[in-house]
Amino acid sequence: MIVLHASVAILGVVLLIIVLKVDPVIALVTGSLYLGLASGLGFEATVATIVEGFGGIMAEVGLLIGFGVLMGSLLFAMQALQRLVLVLLRVLGTRRLPYAMAAVMTTLFPSIYVDVQLVLASPLARSAAPKLGRNGLGLMGGAVTAGILVGYVFVVPGLGTISIAGLLGIPLGTMLGFGLLVGPLTAVLTVLVWALLLKRGFWNPELDEHASEALLESERVAEDHADEVAGAPGRSVPPLLVSLLPVLVPLVMIAFGAIAETAGFSNTFIAFLGNPVLALFVGLVGAYVLAKTSIGGDLTNEAMSKGFDTTGQILLITGVGGSLGAVIAATDLEGVLGGLFSAEAGAPVIVSILLAWLIAAVLHLAIGSISVAAITAAGIIGPIMGQLDAPAVIIGLAIGAGALFALQVNSNFFWMFQTLMGVSTRGALKALTFVTALASVIALPLIAALSLVV
Repeated sequence: MIVLHASVAILGVVLLIIVLKVDPVIALVTGSLYLGLASGLGFEATVATIVEGFGGIMAEVGLLIGFGVLMGSLLFAMQALQRLVLVLLRVLGTRRLPYAMAAVMTTLFPSIYVDVQLVLASPLARSAAPKLGRNGLGLMGGAVTAGILVGYVFVVPGLGTISIAGLLGIPLGTMLGFGLLVGPLTAVLTVLVWALLLKRGFWNPELDEHASEALLESERVAEDHADEVAGAPGRSVPPLLVSLLPVLVPLVMIAFGAIAETAGFSNTFIAFLGNPVLALFVGLVGAYVLAKTSIGGDLTNEAMSKGFDTTGQILLITGVGGSLGAVIAATDLEGVLGGLFSAEAGAPVIVSILLAWLIAAVLHLAIGSISVAAITAAGIIGPIMGQLDAPAVIIGLAIGAGALFALQVNSNFFWMFQTLMGVSTRGALKALTFVTALASVIALPLIAALSLVV
């Protein structure tokens, strides 16, 4: 019955938002209440879990969201992201930009926290979208999805990748080598198929795009003042490379911390420098100082004010998304699923791959967390690895592919994506939920083919 109630809760949230046009905050809390009560948590425990889920997500990503959105608002006011898009378009061309973005993010940035990547990449994607035509925002949204999340489950040192490797006893060097074969190729093929679907009318800007008023107003303010900044006496935007330092420095700090931990030479000071919260705060301070000295105090304060408005909206939706995930986790659904699946000795490799993929996919659909689904699936399969006629690295990649499947409304990342990318819930279900399902399925034959040569 737990599986049924979880399915009803998730489907109910989707229907409330899409069919009845209920605000996502109300729909998510309603779904959380239903699942908690229907699964037997009780009145008190259900409400307590909702509160704890909200607080837990805020403790993890609250400051990251706040610092990142404020920094993005300041960079937008200094026209940094707009100028970067022009450079990328000039160097790569319009048609290559989404593919290059997906491949680079998958290969180079898995060490960066996925929420941080989204906060930093979404303004760039939104700025590039108009230059890609009617479906530009949908295409860039799919590229951001593939770039961030495919690397997260396939490429070291992505959190999902490292967790799977550790639980299955796969050497990180082996996981890195195979992940670099599967990850970038999966990301590029996903964007290619997604682009073909968009050309066939899968995206409707009138229904699938819906930026929050706070986000639109923040961008309008920056655009309205662009000419004022350029023409004001003694005021000019800094060079592009200097303007991007508030983004580049945090990325270097976080990546160095992750590499140091993976390589075994980390210490308390390196861990401090590599902490994502500190790194983004350093970026925010840098952006604030640059803005103050280039575009002036009035425009800087205006950008900060609009950033605060946007942050509040994002935090509330993200928090209640975390509440639903917490209630689902409290039902101990993974224990039920662990008893539903078993493996027979000597099962063919393809059966083992499909089994690992299916367990991780069902767990992700139910729990709403890629990392939790990957860790739980690896924990379920780990004890029976000796019975499977398949290399551990192949099973690990299959688990990663399954854990990627159909990220949807019970994940706080879904609501961050929906708000930061400026799409409707329907648009997020396409550019995020459908694209992650697409990437998950595309990866399967690649993994199966790889198993033939291992």
